[in-house]
Amino acid sequence: MANNITLLQFFHWYYPADGSLWNLLKKEAPRLSGLGITGLWLPPAYKGLGPDDVGYGTYDLFDLGEFDQKGTVRTKYGNRQEYLECIKEAHKNNIQIIADVVFNHKAGADEKERIPVRKVNPDNRAEFTSEVFEIEGYTKFTFPGRKGKYSDFIWDWHCFTGIDRADDIDETGIFSIQNEYGEGFTEDLVEDELGNYDYLMFDDIDFRNPAVREELKKWGKWYLTLTEVDGFRLDAVKHISPAFMTEWVNDMRAFSQKPLFVVGEYWHTESHDPLKKYLDATHGNIQLFDTVLHKNFHHASLAGKEYDLTKIFDGTLLQSDPMHAVTMVDNHDTQPLQSLESPVDFWFKPLAYAIILLREHGIPCIFYAAMYGVRYTDKGQDGNDHEVNLARVTELEVFLPVRAHLAYGQQRDYLDHFNNIGWTREGDDEHSGSGLAVLLSNSEEGFKKMEIGARNAGKIFIDRLGYRKEEVAIDENGWGEFYCNAGSVSVWVVAPGR
Repeated sequence: MANNITLLQFFHWYYPADGSLWNLLKKEAPRLSGLGITGLWLPPAYKGLGPDDVGYGTYDLFDLGEFDQKGTVRTKYGNRQEYLECIKEAHKNNIQIIADVVFNHKAGADEKERIPVRKVNPDNRAEFTSEVFEIEGYTKFTFPGRKGKYSDFIWDWHCFTGIDRADDIDETGIFSIQNEYGEGFTEDLVEDELGNYDYLMFDDIDFRNPAVREELKKWGKWYLTLTEVDGFRLDAVKHISPAFMTEWVNDMRAFSQKPLFVVGEYWHTESHDPLKKYLDATHGNIQLFDTVLHKNFHHASLAGKEYDLTKIFDGTLLQSDPMHAVTMVDNHDTQPLQSLESPVDFWFKPLAYAIILLREHGIPCIFYAAMYGVRYTDKGQDGNDHEVNLARVTELEVFLPVRAHLAYGQQRDYLDHFNNIGWTREGDDEHSGSGLAVLLSNSEEGFKKMEIGARNAGKIFIDRLGYRKEEVAIDENGWGEFYCNAGSVSVWVVAPGR
């Protein structure tokens, strides 16, 4: 039986713009591997709008911190050589690298062009609010610092469906570019939010243009050959043609000499229905982040004992299609002061991480802030500066080794109490000493009699976190009574030497 996969998002939105991240990973790789991390999702490694761009204001996919462009040679995270070296160090420590791919848009064009456009209603992008007229806008990307190295492709207005600024009339809005591929936006999205949510920001890439599709395939093959990454995290797939994403992923897998792990970010938190539709549209060839589970964690952390824990999986991808679910507690978009701000309150994070790390289904992805703790200051919606301190989730130091070595075998669920739920893993023959019981409460201290399997009869279990001091003896039928503190979690494992 294979060991459990455990991912770590190795960055957060406010990571210092000092070019240090790639070197930090090179230093941290042995420790992370020892804890049980098997894969790292790294931020976009290519040149953005400037030296402090997080990576999502994508300018040049072929510049990994090699050329003097946008006021910098290195990116926010380091230079090309440091990036390649940290990947090699991760591989040396049996950690796979998941690269962030931002295909939805480009930003920071080098030249203006005259463009035929129609204005659209921002609340209904399928509705035009003007006839065709010409504007002047930044849509031509020539990459003068790179001078055609690796690719001489020039992006111009024929490569985009829309733009958000008309420079000649000093007006912002959503302008639909009237090119030879259609007068409106891409129409094969899986839901009709805002009429058509193809347009998100900056210069929106037009995947109907065959030259664009071929250029992005060329880049993907170049990137795989150069970096030897092990997979991709696809940004903003909600706004991208699923037909193109399927085509691109299939092309990369056909080119690669190894299997590629691919996970998409489809941001929808109300139900799993759009996520399922997207999986159907892409023929199930990628994973998706379980954004609904994240939102359930967020709500549970705010509601406290008023939240019904028996419903923690309701509406989630983990519940409806666990084989395609990548689970998370928080990420860079949900952290405080960000656009999708919905952080899980600190007291509930150990409970949430126990859920994603110690259960049978889903591939968990830990957030950088939970592993390292972060502190930063930014402006809130009120226009004032706010200091944010996200503390480390110290329980991860227990959860990660337990997941790596003990979280195996048949799972039995006890999701049967409003404030107190649990589950057991029976263990298996391939992992010595494996098997566990987890109990958590969002209210008063709790206890629950749970079956952990006859293979564990006569064994003594202790709380690996040390929050409970009892010893639980498993009876001849494989049952034991387990405990947890109020608003807490306990992880029961076989006592050493017992």
